[in-house]
Amino acid sequence: MTIDFNPNTKPHWRRIRRSLSVWIFIGPAAFLVTLFFFIPVVILIWISLTNLSSQNFGNPEFIGLANYVRLFKDRFFSKILGNTFFYVVMTLSFFNIGLALLLALLTTHINRQAGFFFRAIWLLPRITPSVIYIMMWKRLAAGEPYGIINQFLSPFGVEAQNWLWTRPWLFVILVNGYIGASFGMIIFTSAIESIPKDLITAARVDGASTLQIIRDITLPQMKWPLLFVTTYQTLSLLTSFEFILLLTNGGPGLYKTEVWALTAYHRALRTYFGNNQWGYGAAWGFILVIIGIILSVVYLRVFRFNQLVRDPRIDVV
Repeated sequence: MTIDFNPNTKPHWRRIRRSLSVWIFIGPAAFLVTLFFFIPVVILIWISLTNLSSQNFGNPEFIGLANYVRLFKDRFFSKILGNTFFYVVMTLSFFNIGLALLLALLTTHINRQAGFFFRAIWLLPRITPSVIYIMMWKRLAAGEPYGIINQFLSPFGVEAQNWLWTRPWLFVILVNGYIGASFGMIIFTSAIESIPKDLITAARVDGASTLQIIRDITLPQMKWPLLFVTTYQTLSLLTSFEFILLLTNGGPGLYKTEVWALTAYHRALRTYFGNNQWGYGAAWGFILVIIGIILSVVYLRVFRFNQLVRDPRIDVV
């Protein structure tokens, strides 16, 4: 019987076991990300470099960067880019982050059952089918004699109008904002509830007001939830077009509320005289992927992600 007294043997096997454990845990997630993200992105890049369309589906030609040159020369490029920036910034700042944080703070500083009730109400738009949700908004904004807004405002002398066509951006932002606010509200509420009660109790004993507690304790403890919600909701808004498609379809008029993701859909999947321009639409889509990656890196640096995930330091006195 041979006994190995080599002190490096045991640590070596520990490192192997640790590596195997890591791959066992991240393996399924890595497989899914590769299957449903990286491979589709590679396919998207290849399609964007061809003239693939419904007319030459069986024999597409490689055209290099021609679709990208066509994209940047599009006379509506700057308008669509400006629409996208306006839509994302306004919806994100006022609703997906601002209103969500306000709702979380309000519903966690009232009676617990009442707070749960109000949060449940704000979740209703998210669980409502998209078509029904948009039909409700269209009925609200419709012209006379059907518009509910007109019925409320007419006694005050406000002229009846189709509000969806006169104020399209207002309703696009409201429709998407109420959906996004509910998601952020749940994340922020969970983060607030997880803050140790001892910190708040000690602050109250020292005479701190509710606003001071929110400013000095609650908000500093929410860097990670703010990073997650901001990044996730930014990417979600960049790629979302479902409600805009159902509400205005990019109108009224020419590209009034057309955003980047909706343009990619229109170019690739909407029929132009019997022809779907899949290659050109893929170019719009791939540019959107690049924008999303750049914004993610920016957010990670602005919120100092490395410091958020750093192991806590143990001070020895």
